[in-house]
Amino acid sequence: MAKKSNNLVMVGKVSFLIGLILALVAGVVPAVADFAYTGLILVVLGLLVGFLNIAEKDIVKLLVAIIALVAVGTATVTVIPYVNLYLASMLQFFVAFVGAAGFVVALKAVLEVTKK
Repeated sequence: MAKKSNNLVMVGKVSFLIGLILALVAGVVPAVADFAYTGLILVVLGLLVGFLNIAEKDIVKLLVAIIALVAVGTATVTVIPYVNLYLASMLQFFVAFVGAAGFVVALKAVLEVTKK
């Protein structure tokens, strides 16, 4: 695989940080959560992260982590009183963000397997 330029690596890192911060803020600030494009922005940032940040050696780790987030995360968060609304909202936005990255990585993995 061709080496990525420093600019693309920086775009991937910044996309991850912005996505992470936006998911956390959207979980706490209703105005950000209610903004019509918050989910779309998170998905686009997740796609950038999936294309630019995830190395081939990290594919399995990322996909397992996303499955664990989706399967166990919401059920665990909802049993915590008083803060569950904020945590559940943060988790929902975070899953939208990393889910898009996982989608890209899963497609890469399928394409890699079918090449053989």
